Amino acid sequence: MRTANIGRGRLLFAVPTALAGVALAWLLATPDGPSPTAAVRVLAVGLGATVFGLAAWQWLQRDERRPALDAGLLWRTLAAVAGAWTIAECVLVVLEAAETGGRSHFAVAPGTVVDFVRVVGAGRLGAVTVACTALVTLIAAVAYRRSLPWPAAPVLALTGLALIARPIGGHMSQQTLGSLLDAAHVLAAATWFGMLTALALTARSRGAWASLLPRYSTIAWRCVWVLAATGLINAAVRLGGIAPLVTTGYGRVVLAKVVALAGLLAAGWWLRRTWVGPAAAHRIDADASLRRAVGESATMAVAFGLAAALATTA
Repeated sequence: MRTANIGRGRLLFAVPTALAGVALAWLLATPDGPSPTAAVRVLAVGLGATVFGLAAWQWLQRDERRPALDAGLLWRTLAAVAGAWTIAECVLVVLEAAETGGRSHFAVAPGTVVDFVRVVGAGRLGAVTVACTALVTLIAAVAYRRSLPWPAAPVLALTGLALIARPIGGHMSQQTLGSLLDAAHVLAAATWFGMLTALALTARSRGAWASLLPRYSTIAWRCVWVLAATGLINAAVRLGGIAPLVTTGYGRVVLAKVVALAGLLAAGWWLRRTWVGPAAAHRIDADASLRRAVGESATMAVAFGLAAALATTA
């Protein structure tokens, strides 16, 4: 058990790899961006995706008499991660308020934040996000503490709303179907990353991995194609041609995302052959599956860092 807990703790390696993605985007895009808030944004998005994944597993096993993942453990983990997500979103609102008001990120007056939330569209979206994450935290905590059979669908919906609130008001919001494409892109990425990190946090046995990893693999491949299609459309609309891929900071970060996605696709194909099949046949123990999930999550976090930086790159 102690070894497994140490293995789960290694999920924190996703933090430096996500920040490495942000740093790479900064090198590629300077002076066009990204905003310094991208470092906090990627942490918030990663936590949010994990909450989404936990809620998704809770929902998927809602009718199972003997679920592979313990419902109490799912709610407890969900409450803890959602609490951290709420804190990250609060910090992000404060930093965005400082940036909008031209103030120091380390000395922001409460009035500046209030005005940002009250007047600026991005501030209102940030407030909606914080409200959703706080409500998810409360629901999960109560469901765990009182052992309530709370339905997962409302939590999943609130989490999804919190994840898409900012993106649907971003670059593509003024284009036809732009917000819908952004929402699909974000939710596909959250499902792909979050359901894997959720498994790493809550799957305790060889049987759980054998039951759920093949289901995750099928869902993940579908998400990847949604992610690729929506990302391609978004980039084509925003850039308007081939030349901006190399002449603009935004285009260079897009290229880096394409390379990262291609690498993840290759890794996913290899893992599908060497991990998913053997795990489904009970030929890989839980600790080995955990190590592979942690490694894959940390690698995927680089792409999340690039995406978070891209959202704030001119």
